[in-house]
Amino acid sequence: MFDAYPAYEHLLASAQLALAMLGMGALLAPRDFMGVVRAPKALGVGLAVQLAAIPLVAAALGHLLPVPVGIAAGLVLVAAVPGGTMSNVFTHFARGNIALSISLTAVTTVGALATTPALLRLLVGGHLPADFSMPTGRIALEIGGVLLLPLAIGMAVGHRFSAAAPAFSRNCIRGSLFVIALMVVGAAGAGRLDPTAYGWAGPLAVAGACALFQIVSLSACRLGGLTAADTTAVAIEATVRNTNLAVLVKAALIPATTGGALGELGDALFFVALLYGGVALPVSTGLIYLGRRKAPRPA
Repeated sequence: MFDAYPAYEHLLASAQLALAMLGMGALLAPRDFMGVVRAPKALGVGLAVQLAAIPLVAAALGHLLPVPVGIAAGLVLVAAVPGGTMSNVFTHFARGNIALSISLTAVTTVGALATTPALLRLLVGGHLPADFSMPTGRIALEIGGVLLLPLAIGMAVGHRFSAAAPAFSRNCIRGSLFVIALMVVGAAGAGRLDPTAYGWAGPLAVAGACALFQIVSLSACRLGGLTAADTTAVAIEATVRNTNLAVLVKAALIPATTGGALGELGDALFFVALLYGGVALPVSTGLIYLGRRKAPRPA
């Protein structure tokens, strides 16, 4: 049964994201996003963290730690992709600025068509195929189909049926969490990730990168004088990366059938992307706890 899981993983991931966007969209209105536009400082800090601070931290960590080249390149790959849409769910739980979180996700995901290849070429270009390109069509489909369209539908439902919007949102988000649980069980049962493949160096490097991404983002928000809700959104967005996109980029760069040293590099990139996705979830729970303590309880 578990052997068939990889064939359904992308479908499950898409369903999870669509349910999450439906649920959060029901609690949002256009004025929430206008607030982000009218006071763009938080968005600017978030973009600076995503596009400059996080990739540079990843590159420095890979250079300083005694890890294989593939692990070092994998850290940069994870940092070069945008924040994952799971960050929007976590921001919701942490009572952070959901509109800011979704705005950051949308802007960096669209921008990833240009920024991800540029960052990879700049920071680890010497280790990657010279002619690699982004899977543009797949990314555009994900943006439209599982991010923007469900969000718009959720907002329409919330506007039309305002009294039922909170219950609708809760049920959609619960459904999203159920699908995540299915994915965790399926991935574990299929044996897609062996944490011992690179000894302790691999897991420690990935966990260290995740922690540093969070620390750097919190420090940048503090220097920028952001509110607690904005800080929560930016820090979670920096911590929870779009590892599904990282795996997709890896497959475009180095197909699974590639052998030799390049194939070993591809295996390491895949290892880092999957392991980071698992590590980021528990690391982010601290931000959820702190955010809920600082934010007022919703009426």
